[in-house]
Amino acid sequence: MKSTALFSKTPPLKLFFLASIPGAVSMLASALYQTIDGIFVGQFLGATAFAALNLAMPFVIINFSLADLIGVGSAVPISICLGKKQEGEANNIFTCACLMIVGTSVAVGGILFAAAPLLMLLMGAQGEFARLAVQYLQVYALCSPVTTIIFAVDNYLRICGHIRGSMLLNILMSALSAGLEFLFLGVFGWGIWGAALATCSGMMVCAVIAFIPFFRKKALLRFCRPRFSGRMIRQIVACGSPNFLNNIAGRVTSIIMNAILVRLGGETAVSVYGVLMFAEGFIQPLLYGMCDSLQPAVGYNWGAQKFSRVRAIEKCCFAASGIVSLLAAAVIALFPGQITALFMPQAGPEVLALSIAALQLFSLTYITRWFSFATQSYMLAIEKPLPASLISVSTALVFPVLLIGAFWPLGLTGIWLNFAGTSVLAAVLSLVILKKMRPELKRPDAGIEAA
Repeated sequence: MKSTALFSKTPPLKLFFLASIPGAVSMLASALYQTIDGIFVGQFLGATAFAALNLAMPFVIINFSLADLIGVGSAVPISICLGKKQEGEANNIFTCACLMIVGTSVAVGGILFAAAPLLMLLMGAQGEFARLAVQYLQVYALCSPVTTIIFAVDNYLRICGHIRGSMLLNILMSALSAGLEFLFLGVFGWGIWGAALATCSGMMVCAVIAFIPFFRKKALLRFCRPRFSGRMIRQIVACGSPNFLNNIAGRVTSIIMNAILVRLGGETAVSVYGVLMFAEGFIQPLLYGMCDSLQPAVGYNWGAQKFSRVRAIEKCCFAASGIVSLLAAAVIALFPGQITALFMPQAGPEVLALSIAALQLFSLTYITRWFSFATQSYMLAIEKPLPASLISVSTALVFPVLLIGAFWPLGLTGIWLNFAGTSVLAAVLSLVILKKMRPELKRPDAGIEAA
């Protein structure tokens, strides 16, 4: 089905299952290779390597978040332009965005490669711990020009109606990365740099495959002669800022947390925090996949002024996010020991007890986390970057930093409680934003008089 017909004519509930479920599966597959990365490093290379991976990971994600900024930031105006029947402008934004991603990834990758030793030193890491973290980060930095684009092309495939193809591509990337990592670590016996190389290799192969429909002119979007403008760049940056700020602010928070944990509990505390991050890295992509997959449809109908259809689609998004989030809370609370064993199979009784307590407190996060997540996605899809950015930065940085101070007397328990406290504050902020924007969100469709 052509994407225009899919977005404009398919009943909202059916559209949800056609677009959102494959999107969730895609992001789940994407999350799986990151989780498997942590499991393989912990199983094959040991606790120090696992701690080093978690120390370097925030910087890896910061690098990828720049591509996500441009990819998501361009996807919103592209969808709206298509809804307005402005195909030429949509193609220009697509072309310019791809060039911007390649250019920024070259620059940022070079900076991260050169700065990796200093960054790990500033984090407080020393000796083998620091050396392994530097190795892991530098491989990602070197591969940056040919890997970061995968985070953008996934959005473009969904816009063009290749929803199933996007899902299959993410499954292939997960399987390829996992297979290569097992080969590099389990068979060849390579070090932590082999883990990073495996993941990057999977990304590179899938990035090449993903662009085949665009180069063969078999997709709705086409490459054209780029026409850059200040207005277009500002639009891309504005629409991509909520996700970008969420990633950057979240990584800054992780860096702060890691620096505190290195001093409070050393490698053990960093490893337990890493288990929480891998659990979050498995759940959040599910929520992101469901909501983000609906953004092209929401943006298209918002551009076409079919506001009642936008509201119907978003109701499905909120309901599904709530169900997934509550199920995740239950699983984490009930199986903390098993989750810990995946990443730290040799954990002693004290480490296991610390991790179980941390995971049980962390599970409270997902009682309310779904609400702010769905609200942020809603605001972004209808080109309201300011409220989306407010939710994003508050959730990822402002609230966690404030709660670090508030929970400081609790020591490590305060760090584990930080996530749940942040989630409650973010839900309250999201509710205030939705109530304030209620008149605009309740507008009648074009050509229909308000009652």
